[in-house]
Amino acid sequence: MELKDKIIVVTGGGSGIGAGLCRRFAQEGAKAIVVADIVEADAQRVAEEMGGIAKAVDVSDEAQVKKLIEEVEAEVGPIDVFCSNAGILVLDPSHAASSSNEDWDRIWQINVMAHVYAARHLIPLMLERGGGYLVNTASAAGLLSQIGSSPYSVTKHAAVGFAESLSIAHGDQGIRVSVVCPQAVRSKMTAGSEGGGVAGGDGMLEPADLAETTVQGMREERFLILPHPQVEEYMKRKTSDYDRWLKGMRRWRDQFVK
Repeated sequence: MELKDKIIVVTGGGSGIGAGLCRRFAQEGAKAIVVADIVEADAQRVAEEMGGIAKAVDVSDEAQVKKLIEEVEAEVGPIDVFCSNAGILVLDPSHAASSSNEDWDRIWQINVMAHVYAARHLIPLMLERGGGYLVNTASAAGLLSQIGSSPYSVTKHAAVGFAESLSIAHGDQGIRVSVVCPQAVRSKMTAGSEGGGVAGGDGMLEPADLAETTVQGMREERFLILPHPQVEEYMKRKTSDYDRWLKGMRRWRDQFVK
């Protein structure tokens, strides 16, 4: 897909990856960019850079996601691209099952259900008009794992699985789907983490670099977008010898967890 003259919504657009995507879409000549973020001031700041539209939205609330879609469709026009990008990280307090139920519920709502809510209310509209593009930000943790955060790893695996379901069910009906799976990217999530921590073994990307890779992937309508290309090789190693891969991940963990 070419992004010129398209109406694009980006959740989590007020900072980090989302802000980088908004700026890159503006460079592509998008007709309108809706910057949605739980922090309204952040959304407003990014929107003002490009003459976009700021919306305060908590993506864990289906009613707010539905309202966002309805308002954009009524006030701006049919949504061509919806980037479900907002996400959070919850660290394991001690062992891998130690996070509270409250933390599990919160990260599940934001990292998984927000994608479901967006698709639930957009797919009927997109099918009716013959197509659209759903871009879901997951993580390399959804293909590999996230040392130190089982909730993050589990929810990002689920996000990838849901994106697969969308593509399988609707890819022949004009709905294109991409899932973006980076390792460490400079953002609020990685702030204070030296070099990106366990996810930074292949370097910390700037949001602009990720956005460039994402635009290229969307232009080619690729399902899996890997801003860190090394992840593809790690996936091959994982599937070729799971036990050996797990041993390697334990060794990697030992470098960070004392």
